[in-house]
Amino acid sequence: METRSNHVLVGAVVLILIAVLVLFTVWLARLGTSEDREYDIFFKQSVDGVSPGSSVTFSGVPSGQVKEIAFWKEDPQFVRVRIIVKGDVPILEGTTAAILGSFTGGSTIQLDGAVKGAPAIRCPEQNPRAACPLGVPVIPAKAGGLGALLNSAPRLLERLSTLTERLTELLGDRNQASIAGILANTDRLSRALADRGPEIAATLAETRITIQKAGAAAEQIGQLAGTTNTLLAEDVRPAVGNLNKAISAAQRSMETLDATIGDARPGLQSFSKKTIPEAGQLIQDLRQMAAALSSVAEKLDQGGATGLIGAPKLPDYEPKKK
Repeated sequence: METRSNHVLVGAVVLILIAVLVLFTVWLARLGTSEDREYDIFFKQSVDGVSPGSSVTFSGVPSGQVKEIAFWKEDPQFVRVRIIVKGDVPILEGTTAAILGSFTGGSTIQLDGAVKGAPAIRCPEQNPRAACPLGVPVIPAKAGGLGALLNSAPRLLERLSTLTERLTELLGDRNQASIAGILANTDRLSRALADRGPEIAATLAETRITIQKAGAAAEQIGQLAGTTNTLLAEDVRPAVGNLNKAISAAQRSMETLDATIGDARPGLQSFSKKTIPEAGQLIQDLRQMAAALSSVAEKLDQGGATGLIGAPKLPDYEPKKK
């Protein structure tokens, strides 16, 4: 009996200790996670290597772990990754998340980019569904690290393949012959230039002398321009002044002539209206008088003074002889 009683007592004590240990462990777990915060990250890239329990770091410092990975039902091209982060981690506006892969197969969630003084990422009080579709704040995702490199690897390999093909075409037999000819021509040109080195040096020296002469000629042209400016200032300007005076005098004379014509205009009008018609009548009378005098003179010439008094003498009649 005593042996059984001892076994029962030992078993009871062990069970009690196990229960206390379990309760203590649960209490510690709750105590450690009472300030933990959950966030969602929506990745549009592959999350290969990330699994529940994967590490979450902030600027390289371990800060939490991955809780859940699932497709987002509203848009299956996004993969939703829910993480649990310690309460003292500064998840502020400007923080971004990226997958930091490794060649060993495991990947971690890398958080960084927090700005000093920025507010914490929280669900807004107004319209929280738009910013927090699943009830927890969302950390923006970005492609980076090895994940971005692996995502761009197919495109990079395609470009490398295209580049390799083009290099192969460029270095074909025909192009190699052309390149060899170009190199040979370049070699001959270099030798020709080396042989003509003294002539090129002499040409450069002559060019230098020509440039110096051109500089001297330009200086002389500048001096000539200065002399021309002086001549214009000393001789032409007085002549221009005299010309201006002559123009002013001529203008005054024209003004005086205009005034004189204006004063004589009434007399001219009277002369044209009265004197000219009378002079015309006088000229007509003089013409008639001249015609009469011409007739008298003609009569005196033909018949003398009697021609003016009597009729003209008829010629004597002589009968015709048979």
